[in-house]
Amino acid sequence: MIRRTSPGIRLLTILVVLAAPSLRAADALEEADQSAGEFIKLEIANARLITDWRSQRASLESLVRAFQERAAAVEEKRDLTKATTARDREELAAIRAKIQNAGDDTRAFETRLNGLSARLLSLRPSLPPHLSEALEMPYRTLADPGVPASERMQQAMDVLNRCAQFNRVVTVAEDVLSLEGEPPEKSLPVIYWGLSHGYAVDRAARKAWLGAPGPAGWRWEARPDAFDGVVRLIAIANDKADPTYVAVPASVPRSLPAAPGP
Repeated sequence: MIRRTSPGIRLLTILVVLAAPSLRAADALEEADQSAGEFIKLEIANARLITDWRSQRASLESLVRAFQERAAAVEEKRDLTKATTARDREELAAIRAKIQNAGDDTRAFETRLNGLSARLLSLRPSLPPHLSEALEMPYRTLADPGVPASERMQQAMDVLNRCAQFNRVVTVAEDVLSLEGEPPEKSLPVIYWGLSHGYAVDRAARKAWLGAPGPAGWRWEARPDAFDGVVRLIAIANDKADPTYVAVPASVPRSLPAAPGP
């Protein structure tokens, strides 16, 4: 069955059909406008970024140069430090070597000084009593191992010099002596012929003694026959008598202590 439509309905249908393309075109235009707007926004943002980059590029490049210069300075300082450290190590090694050598020299010196001190101490009993008593303080220093080596060396040289000086002169003195067969101690006039021998007299008892070093040290030997000669010698040495030849006994020991060496 064929249904007929009214003219009014047909007209409305035609208008709807004609209006549909126009609506699609409007939507497309709107989308195009939106895309154009977004593109413009992107262009503006991009232009702003380019402008900011150009404005900051100079400062960034300057900062990069500063970092590079600082890095170069640090490397240069590092190289200098390495060189300085190497030189310091060489100097330190040289100083340590000198300290080691000085220590070895010091030990060798102390060994020789100890040997010299021991020989001087062993020589003391053979010295004339007058000289031995005068050297009491230097000998006490030499016998003390706690005294610094420099001071002990000075005292050793003092002992050697005074022994050499004593050996070059005739010494007249008054000594307190311990003599065999006599009271424990007696003060007597004495005269020493250097380090080799000496004479002592007791004027009241008209006795004389000959003293000389021996293997056991200095020893006094009674020589009553030498009394007048020794008295005469002492008087001449004190300028109380005219010089003249005087016969007195003397002896040369067969064995004497070895002379101290360096």
